[in-house]
Amino acid sequence: LAEETPMSDSEIILPAADAGETGPYAVTGSAVAKPGLEDALEQQLLSLVVPTRKEPGVLAYHVHHDRNQRGKFVFYEVWESATALEQHLQQPYIQAFLASRFDWLAEDMQVIFLKMASDYQ
Repeated sequence: LAEETPMSDSEIILPAADAGETGPYAVTGSAVAKPGLEDALEQQLLSLVVPTRKEPGVLAYHVHHDRNQRGKFVFYEVWESATALEQHLQQPYIQAFLASRFDWLAEDMQVIFLKMASDYQ
């Protein structure tokens, strides 16, 4: 079972891909808004979607909000490789969001790095 990892700063160290791993590199996580800032956090998260989907190496990038907890958001990303995800994390708009995330977050984001077991289709 993948372990959720709280982020500690804007410098994210990705777990290395296994030797011989050829499948996509995936990540999922969650973010919880401070009370009253649910819409503001959603707006911030959604502002990352269009530029991220234009990046080389992105296969999927989605933001969801929990149907039962309005202020909880879940993101799901699939990248061609860990290198593509590392390059994404260095984009100025991602660095700006990470640096200011506590303006909206009640607690730090929880992140899970995944290795695909099924074929990516």
